[in-house]
Formats: sequence, structure tokens, C-alpha cells
Amino acid sequence: MVGGGWEAVSSAGRLSGLLASDLLLLQVLLLARIPLVERAFGQDRLARWHRWTGFVSFHLMLLHIVLIVAGYAGEARTNVVAEVWDMLVSYPGMLLAAAGSAALVMVVVTSLRAARRRLRYESWHLLHLYAYLGVGLALPHQVWAGADFAGSALARAYWWTLYVVAAGAVLVWRVGAPVRRNLRHRLAVSHVVPEGPGLTSVYLRGRRLDELPVRAGQFFLWRFLDGPGWSRAHPYSLSGTPRGDLVRVTVKDLGDGSARVAALRPGTRALIEGPYGKLTGETYSGGPLVMLACGVGITPLLALLWDLPYGPGDATLLYRVRDERELAFGAELDRLAGERGVRVVPVLGPRADRPSWLPRTLAHLGDAEALRQAVPAVSDAHVFVCGPDGWTAAVREAARSAGVRADRLHTEQFAW
Repeated sequence: MVGGGWEAVSSAGRLSGLLASDLLLLQVLLLARIPLVERAFGQDRLARWHRWTGFVSFHLMLLHIVLIVAGYAGEARTNVVAEVWDMLVSYPGMLLAAAGSAALVMVVVTSLRAARRRLRYESWHLLHLYAYLGVGLALPHQVWAGADFAGSALARAYWWTLYVVAAGAVLVWRVGAPVRRNLRHRLAVSHVVPEGPGLTSVYLRGRRLDELPVRAGQFFLWRFLDGPGWSRAHPYSLSGTPRGDLVRVTVKDLGDGSARVAALRPGTRALIEGPYGKLTGETYSGGPLVMLACGVGITPLLALLWDLPYGPGDATLLYRVRDERELAFGAELDRLAGERGVRVVPVLGPRADRPSWLPRTLAHLGDAEALRQAVPAVSDAHVFVCGPDGWTAAVREAARSAGVRADRLHTEQFAW
């Protein structure tokens, strides 16, 4: 039984600490790259949950510290400063827990958007790794000093199991799987082909690419070993599934390091993590198919157009760019039209003055109305969408308003 007064404050502190630790381990698991979880939810959704869970866990950790210190000081009838000192020097594992808390504070502060904008990605990523140190340093004080664990073997077993599962998932899927995959396939740049203004395709040669476990529409995190900055991973979708000993990615120069891709030299080694993403055709078995691409969003949809089992005349591609010069893969789209019967509809012009997937010249139309005019059977179709976040959100809303079922609307964000 929990009494009132300061004992209740201490109990609330222990409870908030347990919840904070559970959420912290859940946060680790969300981005442990577990394939079953990635396929079920997609990395964009998992990244959002990871961020929300992290901030909730952090605030619960702060609440835990405040309540525990206040409760213990109240019960001992001493001042807060003296109680903090006594806990640090007398309770087993508390110095480690203090160091872990400091590491987590640093990670959270540098994860705020204002701070991230001031940091190079490599610096932020290195600091973010201290979260694992914070998690590890928190464990001893929970098991050694926690009142809920000291007298319960079952509670200790539960807690150790959670930590082992979280650590094992990270080691297996974030370390072991990428190392094994890169040693197996040994990808290197074969040649580079410009596709349009600021758009470049990279063809990579490797071993046993037919065994690469990737589906059309998925992406890898890429690191090209071409000099300083190689440690920054970029999410690039395959613009074609592996053919023979070659695989292709297509990259837009967005000013974040992707411009270097156009200057890659043959023989440059590439490291991959993945594949990730749920923008795949696993639930499609035929019938009307609508693809909406904006800019470099054409890349995963191009791979899907070659891969999916639609019939002649079933597939429509609405391809949104500012002008004809930005239309990429012209010859390949002509082949898809001739060999697979794909109807390709360029949607050209500068963006509208309102949130819309339409260009300014068509902004007088409603978004859903324009979609129904372009594809009258859209309500019965599977719809795949890839492009910038705001544009994708506008397409998603238009598709829902046009009657597309939620289970047939396939989108994924690639920036987080």
C-alpha cells in the first residue's frame, strides 16, 4: 500500500521513472530497422513515433527526478541539495544514472529543430548516438537501487529482458544486417547518366544482385565513399529493380550533399542500409492503377510501373514538373507506353498559389475534380503517390475526396 504525503510523491516518482524507461526502450526499438515492423508501418511513420515517444519519455524522466528528490527529501526532512548529494554518493548506480541523464538531455536539446538547423548532420548524428549510452547507463541504478526491483527476481528478469531485446535488435538489424549485406554484394559505381536539370542516375555494379531482397518502390540509405562527408546517409529509391549485375538509383540535386552524386567516378564504393519502405505493390493484383509523381518522386513509381501486373490501358501516370525540360526518363516512359500500355500525362507549370497538387494554370479546378477528370476510374484504382510532403498531402486529400479507398492509397514520405 502507498501512503499519503511524501511517500506518495516518491511512489509517483518511481512510476514516472518506470514509464520513462519503458518508452525509452520503445523509442530504440522503433528505429531498430526491424524488417517486419518497417514493412508494417513504414519508416516515415516510425520516425514520427520515435520523435514523439522520445520527448514524452524525456519529460517523464525529468518528472521522475523531481518527484524522487522531493519525496526522499521530504521523508528524510532534509533540504533538496543535501538529498541530491546523498543519493549520488550513497545509492548504487546513481552516478552512472546522472551521467546517462546528462547524455539524454544533450540528445534532446540537439534534436530540437532550432538546434538541428545550426548543426551539420554528421555532428548531430554523432551526438544522437549518445542516446544509446544514456539508455545503458540508466540500467544499473534501476536494478540496484529501485525499490520495485530489489526484492523481486521477476521484476529484475523483466527489466533485463527488455534491455537485452532492445540491444539485440540494434546489433542485429542496425549493425549486423548492413555489414553482411555490403560484404555480400560489394556495390560500386559503374557509370553516371544525367537525366535532366539537376537529375542524375547512378548505375551500380555488384555481386549476386538477384539475391538483393528489395521490392520495386523501396529505398536504401546510401553512403558513397568519395571523400569527406561520406558518413551522411541519403534515402534514395531504386528507379529500377536489379537487372543482371546492375542496379540504378536516380538522385535530385537538392543542395544537401546530393549534388556530389553527379561527380561520382566509376569504381567508387557504395554502402547501403535497407531496403526500407512500404510503397510497394504487395496488395495490387490487377485492375485500374494511377501513379502521381512530382519531380524526383518519379523514381520509385518508375520501378513499380515495370514491376506491377497491370494490363494494357490499366495504368495512368500523372507526372508533375514545372516545364518540359524537367521531364525525365522520356525514352523509358515511351517504352512503358508502347510495351505496357501506360498512359503518361505530363502536368506542367509553376505551383499554384494555394495548397494543391495542380499547377497554377489549373488551380481554378478543385483538386478532386481535376483528378476525376484526368482518370475517371480513379475511385476504383490503386493510387501510388510520391513527391514533396506538401504536394503529397494535397494528392492524398484529393484522392480521398474522389472516392479512393484508404487501403488502395499508397504514399510514403522520404524526409524526416
